[in-house]
Amino acid sequence: MHIEHHDLYTEFPALRDAIDAMKTDSGHFAGLFARYNRLTGKVEDLEEHDMPVADFTLEDMKKARVKLKDEIYQLLMAFRVGQKRPA
Repeated sequence: MHIEHHDLYTEFPALRDAIDAMKTDSGHFAGLFARYNRLTGKVEDLEEHDMPVADFTLEDMKKARVKLKDEIYQLLMAFRVGQKRPA
């Protein structure tokens, strides 16, 4: 079975520099990044190995991942806007 990888660098390739900066500068962002990666790893592992799990469990995990991704994206956009402000 072909599994799509959803790491944040793949999801947001244009924001690679912002992701790296935020992981270093923000403990909150680093925590969200780690949670997202753990959850993505679990989802991909379940899908790749066709492990028996209730459909709603996998869907709940995917919904949680989307919420995290949205929160991360909002933080990245705020970071980008902050970078463009004149000093």
